[in-house]
Amino acid sequence: MRWFGFGFNAFGQICVHEKSVKVAGRDVANEVKVNSPTELSGRSGCCSQISQIKACWSRRASLHLIGESKTTSQSNCASRGDSCVCVAGFEAATSKESCGVSVIDSRGCTDAVISELYLTLAFPDRIETWDLRNKEKTPSWGMEIKTQPQSSGPLLNLPLVPGGYIATKPPLYRPLAPDLKAKSLALGAEHAILLCATGAVYTWGLGSHGQLGHGGLTSEEEPKAVEALWGMPMSCVATGGWHSVCISDGGDLYVWGWNESGQLGLPSRGLRKAAQQQSSQQAGALCQDASSSHGEEPQEGEKQEEVFISIQAFPALLDVTPSCEISTVSCGSRHTAAVTTTGDLYTWGWGEYGQLGHHTLISSDEPQRVEYFRKQQMRVVDVVCGTWNTFAAVVKEEVACS
Repeated sequence: MRWFGFGFNAFGQICVHEKSVKVAGRDVANEVKVNSPTELSGRSGCCSQISQIKACWSRRASLHLIGESKTTSQSNCASRGDSCVCVAGFEAATSKESCGVSVIDSRGCTDAVISELYLTLAFPDRIETWDLRNKEKTPSWGMEIKTQPQSSGPLLNLPLVPGGYIATKPPLYRPLAPDLKAKSLALGAEHAILLCATGAVYTWGLGSHGQLGHGGLTSEEEPKAVEALWGMPMSCVATGGWHSVCISDGGDLYVWGWNESGQLGLPSRGLRKAAQQQSSQQAGALCQDASSSHGEEPQEGEKQEEVFISIQAFPALLDVTPSCEISTVSCGSRHTAAVTTTGDLYTWGWGEYGQLGHHTLISSDEPQRVEYFRKQQMRVVDVVCGTWNTFAAVVKEEVACS
């Protein structure tokens, strides 16, 4: 499995600033905006097999696995069959350690989650949170966990931990009611979305942009069920800065919250107006006669009848592609990325840093397929959005013999 990234790269989250990286004549390592998929470059001394990525605004944390063929340069990372976490980005590109957390400290971890201030590592017997501003060689918080048999329930992935979850700021540990039977949890800028084992969805936190999905703009201090989804079991949840999404068991995608940048895939007035102005300028440069301007009048009338959505306070069904189901989804601050069961990646929303992967810096309120992977005969199997960038895991597409 190979990982590609595109979008915000000011701190080397995509291409590490250790050396010049040339891709098709471009010095990618020095680009702040990477607008086309670029294969991730590893840090020296870190293993190359990435199994998982977590990202925030200035950093990405990569969970690496050591295979049977371990090279000498990988010996600092972990022993055979082991794992570790490497961090790329702010204060990590030129450091021998991952923002103060050495790969030795992360040896044997099974999961990780990163924010601007903290890196949390999950081990089979404990959870550790490291303060990325603190150069001391000890975690700032930790808890022991008891290993439970797999039959006792689904394995918890960060930020979920036994009895609660890990927040992005203190208090780091937040308890959850045991009757919720949490399956997965996603944290936005100021709100959270929880998926229960039953398939029910709960949200809480700031609601000023409709991101809680309860039909209003009020906040909730405690988890509250999204009643509009009641009776429709969900399989995956994700949250951006101020929007939320989830996937039903049948592969349908539901979206709600803020849509100012088209991150819900619904008509955005700001984006349509910008596109219209650009189109008018291009048309004016090509043709100045009256017939050209007259031809635009019916289109203007159609736009006046179109319904624009800035805030969607209830979950809305989004048809990303008419012929495919959605297998996984992830959200950045103001963009969204979804993978179909056929292995295609679709992105939409804010694209000013190239985080949509369409070789442009244009935002879009319509899901568009990232053609790069189809052209390279690659099948996308996972996607993870950072705040202003996107990371996709791919495998080589198997071509049937005729």
